[in-house]
Amino acid sequence: MKKMSFSKTLLINALIFLFSGFVYGQTIKGKIVDVNGESIPFANIIEKGTTNGTTSNENGEFSLNIKKLPAVVTISSLGFVTVERNIADTNTFLQVTLREDSDVLEEVVISGLATTTKRSNLANTVSTISAAELTQVTSQSGFDSALSGKFTGAEIKANSGAPGGGISMRLRGVTSIFGDQQPLFVVDGVYVDNSSISSGNNIVSEAAGGGNPSSNQDDASNRIADIDPEDIETVEILKGASAAALYGSRAAGGVVIITTKRGKEGKPRVSFSQTVGLRSPTRLLGLRDWDDSEIVALGGPANAKLRDYEAELFDHTRISTTTRFTTSGGSERSDYFFGVTYKDEPGLVENTGYEKAAARLNIGQKFTDWLDLYVTSNYISSQADRGFFNNGNANRTIGYALAFTYPWENLSPTDGVYPFGGAGSNVLETIALTTNRENVNRFIGSAKSNIKILNGEKNRLKLVLEAGFDQYTLRTTSIFPRELTYFRDRSTLKGASISGTTRNTNYNLSAFLVHNLSLDNGLQFTTQTGTFFQDFDRNTVISVGTGFNTSLTSLSLAENLSSQQVVRLQRDTGFFVQEEINYDDKIIGTIGIRGDKSTNNGISDKMYYYPKANLAINLHKFSFWNIKEITSLKPRIAYGEAGRFPNFNDQFTLAAPQFIGGVSGFAPGTFKGDPTIGPERQKELEYGLDLGLFDNRFTLEATVYNKKISDLLIQENFPTSSGFTRKIKNGGELENTGIELGLNANFIEKEDFSWNANFKWWKNKSKINKLDVPAFTEGGFAAFLGTFLIQEGKSATQIVGTYPSGLTPEEIAVIDPDGDGFAVYGNAEPDFQMSWQNNIRYKNFDLSFLWHWKKGGDGINLTTFLYDNAGTTWDFDDTDLDPTGTLTNGPYRLGQIGIGNTAPLVEDAGYLRLREVGLFYTFDEGVFKGVEKVKVGISGRNLINIFDYNSYDPEASNFGNNVLANNVEVTPYPASKFVNFHLKVNF
Repeated sequence: MKKMSFSKTLLINALIFLFSGFVYGQTIKGKIVDVNGESIPFANIIEKGTTNGTTSNENGEFSLNIKKLPAVVTISSLGFVTVERNIADTNTFLQVTLREDSDVLEEVVISGLATTTKRSNLANTVSTISAAELTQVTSQSGFDSALSGKFTGAEIKANSGAPGGGISMRLRGVTSIFGDQQPLFVVDGVYVDNSSISSGNNIVSEAAGGGNPSSNQDDASNRIADIDPEDIETVEILKGASAAALYGSRAAGGVVIITTKRGKEGKPRVSFSQTVGLRSPTRLLGLRDWDDSEIVALGGPANAKLRDYEAELFDHTRISTTTRFTTSGGSERSDYFFGVTYKDEPGLVENTGYEKAAARLNIGQKFTDWLDLYVTSNYISSQADRGFFNNGNANRTIGYALAFTYPWENLSPTDGVYPFGGAGSNVLETIALTTNRENVNRFIGSAKSNIKILNGEKNRLKLVLEAGFDQYTLRTTSIFPRELTYFRDRSTLKGASISGTTRNTNYNLSAFLVHNLSLDNGLQFTTQTGTFFQDFDRNTVISVGTGFNTSLTSLSLAENLSSQQVVRLQRDTGFFVQEEINYDDKIIGTIGIRGDKSTNNGISDKMYYYPKANLAINLHKFSFWNIKEITSLKPRIAYGEAGRFPNFNDQFTLAAPQFIGGVSGFAPGTFKGDPTIGPERQKELEYGLDLGLFDNRFTLEATVYNKKISDLLIQENFPTSSGFTRKIKNGGELENTGIELGLNANFIEKEDFSWNANFKWWKNKSKINKLDVPAFTEGGFAAFLGTFLIQEGKSATQIVGTYPSGLTPEEIAVIDPDGDGFAVYGNAEPDFQMSWQNNIRYKNFDLSFLWHWKKGGDGINLTTFLYDNAGTTWDFDDTDLDPTGTLTNGPYRLGQIGIGNTAPLVEDAGYLRLREVGLFYTFDEGVFKGVEKVKVGISGRNLINIFDYNSYDPEASNFGNNVLANNVEVTPYPASKFVNFHLKVNF
C-alpha cells in the first residue's frame, strides 16, 4: 500500500479543518457565577433545540461550539433558576449570573430529627431564612438582631439598645406564665444555651426592691447573641408543636434550627469583606421648653444657661467595623469551610461597646460509599460593655438619674472630682467611672456520621450518629468605686465590686436508624427511630465586695464580702419513632411519637409522650388536574404535642441561710416546691393551604392554628401558718389562635432585570381558659403603674391598672365588671404584624429592602412617668392630652396617675420600620486584575422609624427575656440606627 505524500496529507487536513470551522467553528466562551460572584461548577450549557451542550468546569468556566448563529443557549444548575441567553456573535465573553431558585416549593426542609423532605411535601409551616436574607442586605450586630420581620408568627423585641444584643422572642403567642418561653436553638445539631444571666448589680441599683423582685433587670444579653450570623447558611423555624413535636419537652416555645455553611465541590474559594458602619441614635427626646419661672420654681437660678445632658450622653455618631475572611472548597469526597470574623462596635454612650472575634472550621469527609463524617467547630470570644441602665430605685442607673438631672446643673469635674448631682447621682460620673462588662469565651462543636447498612435501589437503611457540645465561660465585672458621689459618705456601701463567673457545659448524644422503602406502585416509606441523651450543667458564682477605703476595687480589699452560687443540673433522655408515607408525591402522611424523661420533672423516671400526625395532598399532581394557571395546590393538616420542663427548682423547697442565736445555719425558704411537678403540655392543630400560580411565579402559604397549653406552671398563695407563702403547681389552661399568610411574587425575571418580593402577615390571640387559682397580677411593678392580670376567660397579655376613686357605681360597672378593682387599659399582643421584602436587580446593581409594620400592641411607659415626676419631660408644656385644654401634658399625666388612673402609662407600641435597605454594585470580572469579583455597597438598618410611642423606642424591655413582661420600659439604653459601607472581594 502506497503511503500518502506529506503534501496530500496536509491538504486533506486543511480541508477538514476549514469544513469543521464552517460547521462547528462558532465557539463561545464564558463563566457561570451566582449572585455573589462565586463560581458555579458543573452547570449545564445547552444549545437550545439540540443535544449539543457542555458543563462548566470547577472554576465555572465553559467553552461550547455551536452550529449556527444566531443561537439561544440554556444555562441551568440544580438549585438555580434556568436562564436563556441570545448569542449573536462569538466575540463577547459570556458571563452568566444564576439566581437561587425562587420556587421555594422545592426547597428541602427538616421533617424529622434525622430526615428532610421537599417543602412541596411538607404538611406544616416551617419558615426558612437563607444566608442572603440574614446578612447580605446589611451588616447585623448579631444573630438575634437579624431575625426581625423575616418570618411569620413571631414577636421579637430587643431588650435594650445596649451593645452586645439581647432579645425576647415569642412564637405564636404566650405559651407560659412562669416558665421560660424562649424557643430552643439548635446549631448543627447542638442544643445551645440561650440563658440571660444576671450580673448581680441589684445591690447598687436596688431595682428588685421597687415592687417587682425580679433579678433580671440588669440588662443582661442572651447567649444566642454569640452566634455569628455570617456563618449561617439557613435558619428554619418550627413555630409550634405540630412541627416541633419530635423535640418533645423542649419545644413548647418553638425550635430554631441553624445550619452553618460548608464547603462546596470545586476549586478553593477565598473571600475577604470589610464593613464600616456609622451608628447614631434612632430618636432623642429633647429638652423641656423651659422658662425662667419654671426654672426658679424648681430651685434653679434666674437666667440659667441650659445644658442638654441627653445630647451629651447619647447624640454621637460612632464608627463600627466588621472584618470577615473565609476560604472553602471541596472535592467528590471531602469539603471544608473556614471563616473568621472580627467585629468592633462602639456604643452610643462613652465606655460602652461590643467586640467579638469568632472562628469556624467545618470539615466533611466521605471515607467510603457507606461511611461519612461531618465535624463543625466554632470558637467565640467577646466583650460587651453595656453601661448601667434600666430600672433603679436609688437614682443611680444612668437613664433613671438623667430623668432627674436638671439642665442648669454643672456636673463636669473640677480637678478630676465630680460634683454631686441633684438627682442623687452624677450621670457624667457614672459613665466615666463605672464598669458593667460581660466577657464570653465559648466553644460549640458537633460531629455527625452516616453509616449506610443497606443501600439497594428500593431498600435503604442507615445509622446516623450525632454528638453536640456547647461550653462557655461568662465573666461579669461590675465596678462602682468609692469615688462615686453616692458612695463617698461612710454610711453608704462605700463602693462595690461585683465579680460573676458562669461555667456552662451542655452535650447531647443521639443515634438514629433511618429506613427507606420504595415500592413499584409509587409508595415510599421512611421510618426513623432513635434515642438521645442530653446533659446540661450551669454553675454561676457571684461575689460582691463592699466597703472600700481606697480607689482600689479588688475583692480582697473589701470590708464586706458575700457570695451567691446557683447550680443548675439537668439530664434528659428518651426516644422517638416516626413513619412517613409518600404516595408518588401526591399524598404524604406522617405519624410519630417522642418520649421524654428529665431530672427537672418531680418524678424523674416518668416518661411523658408527645405524639404527632400530619397529612398533605398535592392536588396538582393528580391526573385529573388541568388548570394550567394553578401550578400547585396543597391542602394540609397537622397535629402535634410538645412540652416545657418545670424550672430547675420547682420540685424543691429551698433552704435559706440564717443566723440563729448567733450561730449560722439554714431554714426552709418561703417557696414550697412540689415533688410531683410535671411539664407544661401543649397541643396544636394546624390547617393550611399552599398555592402556586403561573409556574409558581406567585406562591401563597396560608395557615390557621389553634394551640392549647395545659398543666400550666403557676404559683398559688399558701397559708402562712405553714411557714410558706407560695407554692408551685400544675394548674391552668391557655389557648392561642392565629393566622399566618405568606405571599412570594417573582414579578420579573429577565437577563438584565429581576424583581422579587414577599409579603408576610400574621396575627395571634391568647386566652386563659382555666385557672386553678384566683386571678393574680404578674409582670409589672404595681397595679397603679400598669401590670398584667392573669384571669380566667381573658387574654394572657391584658394590661390592667387602677381607676380613679369617686366614680359612680354605673361607671365602675362599665370599666370593672368583675369588681376586682382593676380596669383593662390595653393588651401587649399586637393587632397584627406585616412585613414586605423586595429584591431588585438591574444589570450589576442589587437593591433590597425590608419594611416591618406592627399594628397595635401596648407598652407600659415608665420612662415618661419618671421624667414627669422630675418635671423634665420633653412634652411637659405641650397641650394635646387634657380634653378640657386646661392642663399641659406633664401635670395632666401626673394628675391622672395621682387619682389612680393608670391610662397615661399604657401606650400604643406599634411602629412602621425600614428594617433593612441595601444597594450593591458588582464589578464585571476582569476590571480588577488578580481577583475574581469585587462588590461594593451601602446599606442601612432601622433608618426610618415611625411610631407614636412617647419614649426612645417601643421595642424595649426592663425585664430582659421575660417574654410575658417584655413590654415594660424603664429608662433603657437608647436604640440605634446604622449606615454601613461594604467591600467584598472574592479571589
